[in-house]
Amino acid sequence: MLPYAIKEGLAGFRRASFSSVAATSAMTAALVMVGLFAIVTWQARGVSEWLKQRVGEVEIFLDDASDPVALALFERAQLTAGVARAEFISKEQAQNIFRKEFGEDADIFFDGTFLPASIRVRVEPGYVNADSLDALVTEFASWNRVDEVVYNQPLLTKVQDNLRLLSLIGISIGVLVLMASVFLVANTIRLAIYARRLMIRTMKLVGATDGFIRKPFIVEGIVQGLISSVLALMLLWFIQRAAIAYVPQLDPLSLPQALFFGVALTTAGFLLGWIGSASAVSRFLKQVSLH
Repeated sequence: MLPYAIKEGLAGFRRASFSSVAATSAMTAALVMVGLFAIVTWQARGVSEWLKQRVGEVEIFLDDASDPVALALFERAQLTAGVARAEFISKEQAQNIFRKEFGEDADIFFDGTFLPASIRVRVEPGYVNADSLDALVTEFASWNRVDEVVYNQPLLTKVQDNLRLLSLIGISIGVLVLMASVFLVANTIRLAIYARRLMIRTMKLVGATDGFIRKPFIVEGIVQGLISSVLALMLLWFIQRAAIAYVPQLDPLSLPQALFFGVALTTAGFLLGWIGSASAVSRFLKQVSLH
């Protein structure tokens, strides 16, 4: 039974070339849409992590602490939970940064007493939220020889609000893309099976069971899904290469990520072909009349 289903499924793919090409094209388009959404979502996640790192920066200004005390505070900051990286900025380094930022006008505003040593802390992404940062700022401010602790709270609030909005938009678009893909594939496969309605009716007239008729169509759908996934992966590879050439800041997929993405898209193509063909032929078999 199974060898027959495989043989007939492959033969049906060759016989009904137009409907097979139409179904394969529809599944390829659907998989490309889903794949593009997945890649854009992954890139957006990288951008959000970068933004979190930029806003998750706290500067601890020291109150005229001696070098040993300042270094001790720096080591303590490095060991604090939630701190990804810390950088000690001496008075001399602060003066150099000031002169670099203001350029030729630096001497007009320069006053060494207002350029204390400081510790610049980069917070781990999981701690980049208002509650965690407020807790860290409160802890740093309680240390001896700490004059002031500063971080960009308005920017953090704005970034968090924008990320929530983008996440909501992304989820909504993802649901719409998935629904459109399923609708496109289901209707195309249904039309392809409808084009062979006379053959299905003839098979039922000679006593073929629904399961016997259904299996070759399922094999054909799976073959279409696998071909579609290969075509979609090729198209997505070219699209990603073109996007990276146009926007060099985009990160290419690493080898493990590319392998996972390829397996996921191939599985999606397999399931689209299988479920779409099985659903379409089962619905059609119920409507076939032998009279």
